[in-house]
Amino acid sequence: MTRTAIVILNFNGKAWLKKFLPSVIQYSSLAKIIVADNNSSDGSVETIIDEFPMVEIIRISDNLGFSGGYNYALNLVDASYYVLLNSDIEVTESWLEPMIGLLEQDSSIAAVQPKILSYNDKESFEYAGAAGGFVDALGYPFCRGRIFNSIEKDEGQYNDQVPIFWATGACLVVRSELYKKMGGLDEDFFAHMEEIDLCWKLNRAGYKIYYQGQSKIYHVGGGTLDVSNPKKTYLNFRNGLSLVFRHFSTAELIYKLPIRILLDWVAIIKFLADGTSPDAYAVIRAHVDFVRKFRGELIKRKTLKKKLPGFRVTWLYPRLIVFDFYLRGKRFFNQIHF
Repeated sequence: MTRTAIVILNFNGKAWLKKFLPSVIQYSSLAKIIVADNNSSDGSVETIIDEFPMVEIIRISDNLGFSGGYNYALNLVDASYYVLLNSDIEVTESWLEPMIGLLEQDSSIAAVQPKILSYNDKESFEYAGAAGGFVDALGYPFCRGRIFNSIEKDEGQYNDQVPIFWATGACLVVRSELYKKMGGLDEDFFAHMEEIDLCWKLNRAGYKIYYQGQSKIYHVGGGTLDVSNPKKTYLNFRNGLSLVFRHFSTAELIYKLPIRILLDWVAIIKFLADGTSPDAYAVIRAHVDFVRKFRGELIKRKTLKKKLPGFRVTWLYPRLIVFDFYLRGKRFFNQIHF
């Protein structure tokens, strides 16, 4: 068994592979490097064969999305630790060892993420993960270093090692045994928030998720789906409702789900007021599809409750980040208190 396998999921990302694979190869000498290709049509596979012969390739016959692609590929990878790494990431020297070190030191830690900075603004944190993820009382995700679209500069304030609620899928180091035990990434999500769902399950199972500030990477962000893309809006809102429904207790759902739906409709009005009607329609479609697939969601919830009966987890933010941000003006993580 390989100790550590870095698996990069790729779909028509030849340009990213050519740009960033060299840094992964240079600074990951102790790990096996694998590209799982989601049936690309841009010559990605040929580029890897010609320019990076030391990299293994797993060919997937169809585009299975982020969740399905990784589940397919990781089922074929024999390693103690999986590193799920986006193709649009530049790694740095000694980026991997501190994260693996945490997992080796403490068997109760299931997954770790590094400090994630913006490739295009290397003094700032990057939207997707920043310095570790949390979830508020209504299930809205946010990060140390990034609350909604307020992004902090890196001034060493997060050069620590701390427990977090969720680790980003852009660079997720996870124990292979636990990844499989939790059923991998839920393929109903396709993309976006599937890593939060996985980490929520790990929390409910009694494991810890950690941020390792001694590890640093640079993420382009939006390399797969642009931040303002209505498809991303749809997935975020639809998957957000699924997260809440699957993981909150029945007592919580009675009042939290209606509030969550109400706030989503406030977002619809804001999108319309801002002139971004495609995003508004994406939220409406997300709600319609959630209702249409409600029976399936109910089955998922019941199955999950049998497997992981507990609902109480650690590192949930007990207040509402939406109110803190928009009404109380709390733009930075150090302004809120657990």
